[in-house]
Amino acid sequence: MGFLDYVILGIYFLCVLGIGFAARRSIKTSLDFLLSGRALPAWVTGLAFIAANLGATEILGMAANGAQYGVATVHYYWVGAIPAMVFLGIVMMPFYYGAKVRSVPEFLRLRFNDSTHLLNSIIFALSAVLIAGVNLYALAIVMRAMLGWQLWFSIVIAALFVLAYITLGGLSSAIYNEVLQFFVILAGLIPVVVLGLKEMGGWGGLEDRVRGAKGGGDAHLHAWQGTGVGHVTNSIGANWIGIVFGLGFVLSFGYWTTNFAEVQRALSARNSSAARRTPLIGAFPKLFIPALTVIPGLIALVVVPKLGDTPDGGYNNAIPYLIERYLPTGILGVAVTGLLAAFMAGMAANVSSFNTVFTYDIWQQYVAKDRDDEYYLKVGRVVTAVGVLIGIGTAFIASGFSNIMNYLQALFSVFNSPLFATFIIGMFWKRMTPKAGFAGLLSGTIAGLFVYLGYKFWGIFDFKSDLEESFYGAGSAFVVDAVVSVVVSLVTKPKPAEELVGLTYGAGTREAASDLVVGDQTWYRSPVVLGAAALVLAVALYIPFL
Repeated sequence: MGFLDYVILGIYFLCVLGIGFAARRSIKTSLDFLLSGRALPAWVTGLAFIAANLGATEILGMAANGAQYGVATVHYYWVGAIPAMVFLGIVMMPFYYGAKVRSVPEFLRLRFNDSTHLLNSIIFALSAVLIAGVNLYALAIVMRAMLGWQLWFSIVIAALFVLAYITLGGLSSAIYNEVLQFFVILAGLIPVVVLGLKEMGGWGGLEDRVRGAKGGGDAHLHAWQGTGVGHVTNSIGANWIGIVFGLGFVLSFGYWTTNFAEVQRALSARNSSAARRTPLIGAFPKLFIPALTVIPGLIALVVVPKLGDTPDGGYNNAIPYLIERYLPTGILGVAVTGLLAAFMAGMAANVSSFNTVFTYDIWQQYVAKDRDDEYYLKVGRVVTAVGVLIGIGTAFIASGFSNIMNYLQALFSVFNSPLFATFIIGMFWKRMTPKAGFAGLLSGTIAGLFVYLGYKFWGIFDFKSDLEESFYGAGSAFVVDAVVSVVVSLVTKPKPAEELVGLTYGAGTREAASDLVVGDQTWYRSPVVLGAAALVLAVALYIPFL
């Protein structure tokens, strides 16, 4: 990087801190700090919703998958994200927002009991700091490659910046920075894609070179070929059942509908209509993100012969290598800033959700009840610092994985998949009991962990790839949770119907007429119209890659 690149980077960091100071003026209560006072418009929360997911783990991890597994990586978007985002906006947000819960675990407390609530709070807090560590490690990769900084120094410096702007302005600071970061990420990655495709001679030239590349081949260029049961020849080593059920249903729905780091953005919207449209607005940019992740991964496979062979050539380095190869001074600074923005968006999402769950769902509920609001505001700020410090520690766990997306999918299969089973059964079956909620969630989490350990360390399971393990690990966690939930429900006592209003289908709704805003009823703002359009586009985008 040259002087101009550092100037661009410096301007970005000043903007980030400036947003933090500006947001600080609106922080008067713990709800302001932890949920933006539920006052943000849909376009802001929608862009923040997708930017929170578009972290460094997404950029580096999905590019790594693009290089390692090829075009099949698009399943994580068009099957593994869009349907679940549509389901969240149309079906689940009316329950979340109508119940006026401050977090996903709090919904479980209302629907089931304190035991289920505490278990989920602890599981989520653990997963949040582990994923925050992945974002920190991903950033350190970029800093080491682009700036020559040591791993530990990169992690500490980056963590301090995130700590500063979240502690200053809370969730509002995180969300408005995520909107800024979304556009910075696009500005940084689009030149890499354009210049890479130009060198390849366009998409057709890239296809020809991938077919002949080491680690590539024709299978790298198709999404659904080679996924027949018993005749698996695709790059990810999974049949269509694993892809559709394990990824498209369990992993995807488990992440997008129950992961509070995402749902928190929708809960900060100013009304129910804006909350429902939040994930649907985010779905449209999500459809086209593969152009910025999968395509660079394929280009890196061609132009970086050592990719995947050595620690320095790990798949995680695909994007940094391309930035170094293609971008001159000035544009290089924009690209590096984009990657730093991606990291900060991802980590901020996990830290801001961690401090909310710990403050409201653990500390206020079980440790220090009935204190004044100023006390919980102080707790939220302190917990933010604690979450960042723990994230620094968990970053070194992530450093042991050559493909951080494999690590992330393993985390999701253990933590999110059983939670989705508990949620979906509890929302649609009034007979599910409080004891079933706890037993199902605990047993499903243990089942997902057992499959992962059995594959990685105990030699019990033989999967063709880490991704295939995450598909079947997620499916196992979901099925075990569902079976245990049903069995326990049949032998235990359910909640009275009047306690389930607004929490499950068929028990009535809590949505108030005041939540509906004039103008939100126009056809192009309809959640059903937006959701249907996103699904049609997802199917259409598959056609060239069948």
